[in-house]
Amino acid sequence: MSQHKVVLLLGSNLGDGKKNIEQAIEMLKAGGIEMLNISIFLTSDPVEFVSSNIFCNIATIIRTHLSPIQLLDFVKSIEFEMGRTSDSKSSGGYKDRIIDIDIVKYDELKFISERLEIPHTKHLYEREFSRVLLNDVIKQNIKHIV
Repeated sequence: MSQHKVVLLLGSNLGDGKKNIEQAIEMLKAGGIEMLNISIFLTSDPVEFVSSNIFCNIATIIRTHLSPIQLLDFVKSIEFEMGRTSDSKSSGGYKDRIIDIDIVKYDELKFISERLEIPHTKHLYEREFSRVLLNDVIKQNIKHIV
């Protein structure tokens, strides 16, 4: 079974954001996901919608045998189990959420479907908080290799 290196971004702006993210990480691990590195926690204002709730965010590099769609289904099941009832793609916009798990990169794959786009260009190029987290987790990854 082949292993894939994937970058995920996790965010929460309802309840205790850090605790929500830690719970999601534990659920990922319980599902067989190997955590290679986890970035610093970073707070940020909501992007592309208005809310008074601040986000708590992290980036993580994982290893998985799941395909991109299998991984998407798995992270969506975690979001649902934690209480997220709607997805921004299906609802047509962003709103407050207890947990959000985005697949940012999957090996060097370029993949586009109705449900998933890899790489996630908004997180790679447009969102400042994402770039900070991705730089942090990538630096940690380099330190582990050296």
